[in-house]
Amino acid sequence: MIFLRSLLFALYLLVLTPPYACACFLVFPFMSADRRFRFVRGWPRLVIGAARLICGIDYRIEGRENFDGVLDKPVVLLSKHQSAWETVAYVALMPKPLCFVFKRELLMVPFFGWALGMLKMVHINRKEGTRAFASAARQGRERLAEGAWIIMFPEGTRTRSGLEKPRYKSGGARLAVETGAWVVPMAVNSGRLWPRNSFFKYPGTVTISIGPAIPSANKTADQLNAEVQQWIERDMRRIDAQSYRGGSPA
Repeated sequence: MIFLRSLLFALYLLVLTPPYACACFLVFPFMSADRRFRFVRGWPRLVIGAARLICGIDYRIEGRENFDGVLDKPVVLLSKHQSAWETVAYVALMPKPLCFVFKRELLMVPFFGWALGMLKMVHINRKEGTRAFASAARQGRERLAEGAWIIMFPEGTRTRSGLEKPRYKSGGARLAVETGAWVVPMAVNSGRLWPRNSFFKYPGTVTISIGPAIPSANKTADQLNAEVQQWIERDMRRIDAQSYRGGSPA
């Protein structure tokens, strides 16, 4: 049954994504950046809705009230990253337009990357070395001034559930310090239901836990990054305790 549900979901994505991307190409030239984001938001809503109906993957959000005090402030969201689920779901579920920071090569991905290139995101050329961060900071400051929130994954890539000593990169904290933004840490336990690099999707409920907003003022990037990591990793042991005991997907 898990195999059949996963296969049906994969086919659904295959049928949904190309025509949705083509629709973006047709209407984006006539839309503002804000309207483009609202239009794109329909795709992740359809995806997480299908994941619930087909695969039985539901979700709940804890700590939503922690957004209340920063809705009118520049914010960098720093989240745990376990699967592709949150990459899609955050676009649909967060209260503000999101701006992802990604490597420029993603713009070459058929359909997904092409549509992404028509949105106001922060893309960097890693070949530029130290100049890449300066470019990211400049673009990030512009996006924050326009009212978007920046989303980054400090681990840099998807990490398996229950990893005891993850390495958090300081790029997101550096960007927050550079732009004067607040940081909101987020924990998510999606990896048990939607494992990285796996075809199979397992039924259950993903928990997104939103932490208290942290000011970046008067802090170094390393101090801010350590504070974020401490909160996220502590909360992961609360919302995903089974993974840290070495359990397996149900």
